Amino acid sequence: MRVLITGGAGFVGSHLAEALLARGDEVCALDNLSTGSIDNIAHLKSHPKFSYTIDTVTNEPILAELVDRSDVVVHLAAAVGVKLIVEAPVHTIETNVHGTEVVLKLANKKKKLVLIASTSEVYGKSTDVPFREDADLVLGPSHKHRWAYACSKLIDEFLALAYWKERKLPVIIVRLFNTVGPRQTGQYGMVIPNFVRQALAGLPITVFGDGQQSRSFTYVGDVVRAVVALIDEPRAIGHVFNIGNGFEITIGDLAERIRTLTGSRSEIVKIPYDQAYEAGFEDMPRRVPDISKIKALVGYAPTVELDEILTRVIEHFRQQ
Repeated sequence: MRVLITGGAGFVGSHLAEALLARGDEVCALDNLSTGSIDNIAHLKSHPKFSYTIDTVTNEPILAELVDRSDVVVHLAAAVGVKLIVEAPVHTIETNVHGTEVVLKLANKKKKLVLIASTSEVYGKSTDVPFREDADLVLGPSHKHRWAYACSKLIDEFLALAYWKERKLPVIIVRLFNTVGPRQTGQYGMVIPNFVRQALAGLPITVFGDGQQSRSFTYVGDVVRAVVALIDEPRAIGHVFNIGNGFEITIGDLAERIRTLTGSRSEIVKIPYDQAYEAGFEDMPRRVPDISKIKALVGYAPTVELDEILTRVIEHFRQQ
């Protein structure tokens, strides 16, 4: 296949490019390098089936040409990270909604398969754990900018499914749950890279809130494997899938585990949300996926568990 990856120089995008090239596909990465990095794809530049374009998905003439050359579009480009969302809500909403709108419009001209990367954030404050794809979504009020990301990605989902229903554009939606691994940075608030960096440097490990909020972390290689399986499966079209790992850990316990694995003497410090982000900040108490739907369709199951994920991330940071 010829695959266009928007956000292809990003953390997930660069790993996906590697996997697709390894099985013989042609890959074009489109990225404006706002959160991605050319370093993530530097080792791919010499590959005969890899190309990249430094530009934005909202540049319609460029994107139209790239879509036209592709069989599949994997749309990963987005504003990401809680820190960026809180600080730049206009950028978040415009980037996510308009970018997806352009991708779908141009893909629809030639009916190219589009996989849209959404997020577990869309489940919002729901307490119906583990989260199922057909469950109700519970977002906070619109004056709390923390929910802008979830809302923008949910609009992406609605629009993609509308294109499928009304115009028969083949689309697949995946909701990613806390994907982690080498090349991920803590620049925009990603918790594991931040904790590892702090622990290795002997700095205080900063836990936001009381540390009792829990998350489920998925290795990037497992996410990539799931994405590839879905774009190969015609029965996935028109559906939403969780991609994650059902193992749950509190953020406080995560900090302790990282401190132990790094051999660090760093102090673990709790910082109230209103100091870390903004007054009135709301967080999701738990974020755990039900992955039975994707498992039934393509046999997906996570293969890398938390301690191994942390070990690989720690080693990556040490090499850096």
